[in-house]
Amino acid sequence: MKVSAIIPCYNEELTIKQVIKDIKKYSPECEINVFDNNSTDNTYNIAKEEGVNVYKVMYQGKGEVIRRAFDIINADIYILIDGDNECDASAIPKLTNCLIEEQLDMVTIIRKDGVYRKGHSFGNKMITSFARVLFGKYCNDILSGYRIFSNKFVKSFPSHSKGFEIEAELTIFALQMRLPIGEMEAEYKSRPEGSFSKLNTFRDGFRIIGLIINLLMSEKPILFWSIISSIFILLGFYYGIPVIYSFIKEGFVPIATSVLSASFVILSAISFITGLIMHSTGKVIREIRRYKYISIK
Repeated sequence: MKVSAIIPCYNEELTIKQVIKDIKKYSPECEINVFDNNSTDNTYNIAKEEGVNVYKVMYQGKGEVIRRAFDIINADIYILIDGDNECDASAIPKLTNCLIEEQLDMVTIIRKDGVYRKGHSFGNKMITSFARVLFGKYCNDILSGYRIFSNKFVKSFPSHSKGFEIEAELTIFALQMRLPIGEMEAEYKSRPEGSFSKLNTFRDGFRIIGLIINLLMSEKPILFWSIISSIFILLGFYYGIPVIYSFIKEGFVPIATSVLSASFVILSAISFITGLIMHSTGKVIREIRRYKYISIK
């Protein structure tokens, strides 16, 4: 079976050489593909000197890199591993065996005993908990960048994200499609001195939350629009009950308040109908995705 490693890189000249050496050591049969995302340092040349495949991705963002990699790399098994040397490459054989023996489409490395900023750790736990509530209790590290995939997963994955939210999208896609997935624990190493994380806690955190909300709207539209509809109907009652009381008691209807109340009720009805329409449309989209998935041999 052909195994290919995908290494997204942005200014990783201090670590990329070691990452490549570790993959060669622990998985010598693995084809190594480095995707340089407009690095301003010597990452590209160092990777070239190691004799691996090196590609340049002009559009900025990890999501753009993974979209490009999934498009041009053809393999039976894909390993996604960061170029920062935090991921333990010695886990690759166990990951590969787990994927094959258990016939899975994705295996995610759960970070254990890693060295992270507190904001990153808290944000990961919060977003993972949110995703577990919305999409299922089958993920414990939604933002892990160390994963292994089957060919069917990669070639049916509809990548939309541009940045670090791509990692959340990978997990949520698997949960939406109810694909067989697994998790393994592994040690994560700390970055060497002078190497810094490209993840911005707040900016990328809000992007990931936005992705989850957007997916909630598209994948669970009845739930999403029912919540919106409930808010509107409560506002309609809040402003409408005094209008009814005024009419019964004094025979007088405040025009402005009654129009506002009626508007909220109409918006509530529109929201609920929107949810029903999107639910029907979503079923068709999921069937198309499923057909694409099962058509890949």
